[in-house]
Amino acid sequence: MKNPRDIIIEPVVSEKAYDGIDMLNAYTFLVDPRANKTEIRLAVEDIFEVKVRKVNTINRIGKKRRAGYKIGKRPDTKRAIVTLADGDSIDIFEV
Repeated sequence: MKNPRDIIIEPVVSEKAYDGIDMLNAYTFLVDPRANKTEIRLAVEDIFEVKVRKVNTINRIGKKRRAGYKIGKRPDTKRAIVTLADGDSIDIFEV
């Protein structure tokens, strides 16, 4: 089995992610692009000791950007929106 800390890279800190925490008890994480939903579920349950109800994943393609005559590309990322069982919560700033 993979190390759970290699699957969960970091939490996403944005207004939209905070709205999900407040309304749906759903936390957003950047995850390893090769990880599947089962691995993400087990990693979150192992790291934070909570019960996961649902996992949704999003593959985000990096945008192309231009600086002068050079063309670059932002990296592709994979995000996981993890919904927890009622009564569970994660303090993402203490991990």
